[in-house]
Amino acid sequence: MTTKTGLFVGLITLDLVYLTANYPTQNQKVVAGDYTITAGGPATNAAVTFSHFGNQTNLLCGLGNHPITHLIRADLEKYNVTIEDLDKNREQPPPVSSIITTQNTGDRAVISINATKSQISKEFIPPEIINNIDIVLIDGHQIAASLEVAQLAKSKHIPIVIDGGSWKPGFEDILPFVDYAICSANFYPPNCKNEEEVFAYLSTQNIPHIAITQGERPIKYFSKGKSGDVEVPKINPVDTLGAGDIFHGAFSHYILNTEFTDALANAANIAAYSCQYFGTRQWINEEFNN
Repeated sequence: MTTKTGLFVGLITLDLVYLTANYPTQNQKVVAGDYTITAGGPATNAAVTFSHFGNQTNLLCGLGNHPITHLIRADLEKYNVTIEDLDKNREQPPPVSSIITTQNTGDRAVISINATKSQISKEFIPPEIINNIDIVLIDGHQIAASLEVAQLAKSKHIPIVIDGGSWKPGFEDILPFVDYAICSANFYPPNCKNEEEVFAYLSTQNIPHIAITQGERPIKYFSKGKSGDVEVPKINPVDTLGAGDIFHGAFSHYILNTEFTDALANAANIAAYSCQYFGTRQWINEEFNN
């Protein structure tokens, strides 16, 4: 496989992740069994995964120069992700996520303000940002910037992937430019109440390849008039945090080298493997060590 270059557009956070035996109840203090501090956000974790496969990876975001950002930069530098910061003079702290993973189930609870207070203007995006880019991934957290990038990418026939974790206002403007809509079971466009209506809605946007992930259940897809299921590995999860992000990063890598359903299956294997380790980086470190 040849090295490719990806542009990832969206949320960047600092994630504080704690592993506990049980989820705390009201007014309870819990001592964590483990913890980790990393950069986070859907596009960010996807970018780290894409880079893991030996690709060139650019993350377009609004980060700024608050002291906390040094922790984010250090983490992403370690995984060879280049930050394209469109808000370098921002002095406010970046979004910080507090996450609790329960040891017995691998389930997680997340508290974050996302990118609601750190939106970046499309006016800061240079047209050359997509030069030599092979694929674009958009997570929907920076709608204005994402729309500008999507239009630029489409003009140069660069494939666009969306991470449809949940519906975000403004997605409707981006969808007509999308080649691959990879959505979660929680992705509901306006007036959609079930999976069939989601597929129908996305099909009206002329998106050629659509998939809905369902955790441990098979992935549903509709691709160029054909529908079906893609099985996912059966595992005992340690931590499901970031599994969807990792899936999207792996998919962005594989779709440049294989067919749609094969890319879905390969990405599911990577995401399942990551769930067997705590946090969003340990699975990569284990592979390096082996």
